[in-house]
Amino acid sequence: MQNEKMTGNPLALIPFGIFILLFIGSGLITGDFYQMPVLVAVFVSIFAALFMNRKETFQTKVMQLAEGGGHPNIILMVIIFLLAGAFASVAEGMGAVDSTVNLGLSILPQSLLVVGLFVIGCFISISMGTSVGTIVALAPIGLGVAEQTGVPAAFVMGAIISGAMFGDNLSIISDTTIAAVRTQGTKMKDKFKANFFIVLPAAVITAVVFGVLSADAAGSVEENHPFNFVKVLPYLGVLGFAIAGVNVIFVLIGGIIFAGIVGLALGEFAVMDFVTLISEGFTGMQELTMLVILLGGLVELIRRNGGIEFLLEMITKRIKSNKGGESGIAGLVSAVNLATANNTISIITAGPLAKQISERFAIDNRRSASLLDIFSSAVQGLIPYGAQILAAAGVAKISPIEIVPYSFYPLLLALSGILAIVFRFPKFTRTSTEKKEEVEIRT
Repeated sequence: MQNEKMTGNPLALIPFGIFILLFIGSGLITGDFYQMPVLVAVFVSIFAALFMNRKETFQTKVMQLAEGGGHPNIILMVIIFLLAGAFASVAEGMGAVDSTVNLGLSILPQSLLVVGLFVIGCFISISMGTSVGTIVALAPIGLGVAEQTGVPAAFVMGAIISGAMFGDNLSIISDTTIAAVRTQGTKMKDKFKANFFIVLPAAVITAVVFGVLSADAAGSVEENHPFNFVKVLPYLGVLGFAIAGVNVIFVLIGGIIFAGIVGLALGEFAVMDFVTLISEGFTGMQELTMLVILLGGLVELIRRNGGIEFLLEMITKRIKSNKGGESGIAGLVSAVNLATANNTISIITAGPLAKQISERFAIDNRRSASLLDIFSSAVQGLIPYGAQILAAAGVAKISPIEIVPYSFYPLLLALSGILAIVFRFPKFTRTSTEKKEEVEIRT
């Protein structure tokens, strides 16, 4: 994606408007925000973009589409998504999810069950890299806790969603983290560190709130929760090596092999089952990888037609400072997430524009990546038509609206992000080595 100067053109944004209209409009009409397949919405938008800008031939515009979708950052993102899907599939297949959940439940005091569900959700989501997967694993257990303790189901589901969004925002194998890091040209460990210091106070306060509000809960959960600590090791290994700064591709490949060895050694699956699980992990990521490529092409067409430059002009004309640029990035990704009900899509869509804002106002890449992930995750955990709350509400058989007031962490996450912008926390200093690494990432 080249950096030549474009003339701002608001009409170039029509395809993006079509995408938003199809995606959210269909949800408002049908009551199901996942009724319209996102790939169909993107294809219609691309089709509209290809018939704009008559100064270029149709073949030229097709090549521009291919150039955007085939950008090295996009293809690398696809590879990481596929490996992350494979690791999650193999880990689940050998029982790592169940053992992780049961380990937490076995060591928790009865008076801290709801807080424990939040903490377990934090650990599972940061290990698995998926908020929806965490909710699917924990929601049935949470429903049992609600029934046996007398705590409202909506309250317990709020704790689970809060924990799930913690890891979705921080995990190095989360698609949101991958998208934020790749679009902003920074490193996984740097983005993790930037996020961690911002979100930690929100997580601590969330745990305290759930603890205080559930202190008077009666009853207990007497069911045994057997676990095998060996099955938790692949998650711990991936998390440890990622924080240590090992290349994410090596981390994920190592995680797949480690989980496979554990599964084979414990007799959880045979060799061909291991291969099948890897394949299923790839398959589960196919829609997302196709979406990334197509959105990359759509953004490039819009950019070539002057749409990105127009947005930059509109957003930046009122921005006079570095802090204003950060606020613009936060507002941009939040607005897109409200419209698309998908934090990964919102980061992929807003990422290129956020990158240009960060360059124009000298915003650190670690900072812009962190802001994208923080505010998209915060919005995603609060919208009742998002996959996370819908999944929890489906298990608990309650209205999604009932859960929203108890989604404490996403709300506190947004507040933490705002305070981080206002007080410029944390502050970064760059060494010569980091500057060299950043150039390598960009190229």
